This record gives sequence, structure tokens and C-alpha cells, in this order.
Amino acid sequence: MKHLLIAICLFASALFACAQQEIIELPAPVKTGGKSLFVALNDRQSSRDFSGKELDNQTLSNLLWATNGFNRPDKRTAPSSQDRQEIDVYVMFKDGVYFYDAKENKLKLHVKGDLRDGLGSQAYVNDAAVNLVFVANLDKASNREAAFIDTGYISQNVYLFCASEGLGTVARGSFSRAKLPPALKLTDKQDVTLVQAVGYPK
Repeated sequence: MKHLLIAICLFASALFACAQQEIIELPAPVKTGGKSLFVALNDRQSSRDFSGKELDNQTLSNLLWATNGFNRPDKRTAPSSQDRQEIDVYVMFKDGVYFYDAKENKLKLHVKGDLRDGLGSQAYVNDAAVNLVFVANLDKASNREAAFIDTGYISQNVYLFCASEGLGTVARGSFSRAKLPPALKLTDKQDVTLVQAVGYPK
């Protein structure tokens, strides 16, 4: 009986832990500090050698806010054509993909499991702390071309944040268009525009 109770408790704890991961509450982003704009521009570069070290939740919150968070009640840190705000950011970890809810500043589990094989054949994507996946909602975009331009603004925000914070990053269009969209359970009105690896350099 004792062993049965222990097993039940362990099972319940495991379920609780899983439930906790359905939503990741992020701390409020820190919006001060960092390098000056000109220093960050000077340090901006693409990096492909990652240490595998994970990002803490504060750094993750700061990164996502800089990427495409809200800096005013209804405006974001990156511009968008006709203010359509059609780009969503998904955060890919080794054990699942989360949707970044910028308004609530939290991550919501979208798909469980390791989906990194959809990012392409470059081995370094497995060493990055996270891989950001930018998804355009084409029913919101002013047009498809604008969605790709808006993605460029967002990607540059990531580059500048990483340059400021000593992180490495590289944006890539060489993901698997056959594997990644269905793995993310995207609709025919959603299109992956770019992926971007972020992590601590070796």
C-alpha cells in the first residue's frame, strides 16, 4: 500500500509539472540598460556557434519584448505595414513549441515534442537555447510581400537585442517548408516567413 501511495504521488507530481508547462508566465521585461544603439549596431553579427546554455526567464522575456512586444497599449517594438501586426512569434525549445502572447507576456504551449528537425539540416540549431519561428497571418497582412518585410523588422530587433546582451543569433530561411508548417499545425492562411536561432555563444 505504501509503495502504491508513493507511486500515485509521483504520478500526480508529474501531471502537475506537465500542467505547469502549459503556460510559462514571464517576468515583466526590463526596458532599460543594455549597450547604446551605435555600439549594438557595431557589434551586430550572425553567430552559428552556440554553447547549449538555456536562457533564464528574465532574459527570455526581455528578448521576446524586444522582438515584437508592445511598447505602447496597441503598438509594438517593430513596425508593420498598415499596422496589421500580422506576425506571430513562436518559441521552439527542445521539448515543445510555445506561442508568445505579447499582450499577456506569457508563453502558451502550442505543440509538444521536439520539432527541431523541421528547422533544417544545420546542426547548430540543436545547440541554440531557442529557435524563434515567425509566422505571418495572411488573412491579416496587407499583402504577402509586406509580411516578409515586416518579418525583417522583427528579425533585426532580435539581432540588436542579442548584440546588446552578448547573445548569438542567426536568421535563416533554409528551414523545411515540407515539415515545419504541418508540425506547427498551421492553417492555409498562415505562412512561416523566417526562423532565427538565439543562444549563448561558445
